[in-house]
Amino acid sequence: MRCSLKRSLATAFSLFVFLLIMNLASWHHEDLVMNDIQKWAQTVGLPHIATDWTVYSLRMFINATNTLNISYDYLAGLPPLKKKFLTLGLCSIKRMREAYLLDTLTSIFEQSSQDELKEMVVVVHLTDPDRKWNSQMALEIARRFPDQLHQGNLVVIHTPLEYYPPLEGLKRNFNDPEDRVRFRSKQNVDYAYLMNFASNLSTYYLMIEDDVHCTKHFLTVIKRNLASMEGTSWVTLEFSKLGYIAKLYHSTDIPRLARFLMLFYQEMPCDWLFVHFRLLLTQKEEIRFRKSLFQHIGHYSSFQGTRNRLKDEDFEEDFSKFPDNPPADIITDIGTLQNYIPSKAYSSVIGYFWGKAPSVGNSFTLIFKQAAPIFRIQIYTGSQAYPDSYLHEGLVALGTHKLHTPRARCANYVTIGHFAKGNFDKQSLENTTTSDPHCVHILVTKTQAETLIINNISIWIKPKA
Repeated sequence: MRCSLKRSLATAFSLFVFLLIMNLASWHHEDLVMNDIQKWAQTVGLPHIATDWTVYSLRMFINATNTLNISYDYLAGLPPLKKKFLTLGLCSIKRMREAYLLDTLTSIFEQSSQDELKEMVVVVHLTDPDRKWNSQMALEIARRFPDQLHQGNLVVIHTPLEYYPPLEGLKRNFNDPEDRVRFRSKQNVDYAYLMNFASNLSTYYLMIEDDVHCTKHFLTVIKRNLASMEGTSWVTLEFSKLGYIAKLYHSTDIPRLARFLMLFYQEMPCDWLFVHFRLLLTQKEEIRFRKSLFQHIGHYSSFQGTRNRLKDEDFEEDFSKFPDNPPADIITDIGTLQNYIPSKAYSSVIGYFWGKAPSVGNSFTLIFKQAAPIFRIQIYTGSQAYPDSYLHEGLVALGTHKLHTPRARCANYVTIGHFAKGNFDKQSLENTTTSDPHCVHILVTKTQAETLIINNISIWIKPKA
């Protein structure tokens, strides 16, 4: 009995020491994060975060996993019973001129297949102070989209004003007029409460606006791009170059982002806060995909109806123009400049490969994880900034029968064409080889003095019958 008691005390003491060490490590980590946040606040001109109240709030932000204690009004629909893949969240208010909300919802649902709709839910947060307008808009949404409401693809909510922080007498940072400060501060809170509501509905959360048009099958493109990011750490993925349209987050980060918006709601516009949130969570570089999935269609701003005709030149509506780019390893003997690594040429994220001046016989080869029925290949080299850094002379070949040697390659190659002015684009390739290709081989056929930029490699595979 006495030995058993000694063993129990020893075990309990060991557990106590372990927990103490873990807590000390946790406190040390929090202090490091706190220091980073306070340095950031000094950088962006917010020195007052050193107050006791803000330090407590920042600790709440660092450890935020729970949602804010808010009661919402359900104006139409109910949250889905089963967790979805993606939530699309948007806020809307009464506009002085044209309204776009119904057109935005129509685009989301019409541009999605039935299988895609099963994996998503759209949350509309009606945030106008005019309760009558909110009710009328909810009725119109229910009239236009009864099936989507019934199937759990659409929820319309409102947050009572009693939950809002003060919106009068706010700090006038950046010399903004009072009405603009009030508008953008309320907008930050609108988005925070929307995110708070949506945080447990799906695996991912996509922020959009109420005046956008969507790419056909945008959900499929998002899933394809997420697959290409597997194994990498990210906070925000961007599917548009404009403002806070099409910013994708892990839903697990949404409670923290909601608290962050609340903490600094009166300091700056939400698109600036989104950038600072990404930086604080240590994603230093923007990750934006080459083709945008959402186009801004509004002609007038929701703030005072001012003219606003911003357009995203990278928007692509045609789903067939989005390449498949099956998973592949890349092998090249062309020297890499700085961090412009070979994988950037094949990635759907904006970027490119930049290599040293190539010599005849140098190559750049994609080796697929699995053989792929390729029917189109498109390759662009060079750039506007460095127009001479294109592939002056080269060919493209398809390879079959992958050899599992220390330096993987294909046994047989069939030339399918040559570069013309640095570019290559060829279709109807499905019957070029006797079996599905394992390799795409770019071969330099003439030495050049200029460096080589491979801007983008796009590959389409034949759809399954």
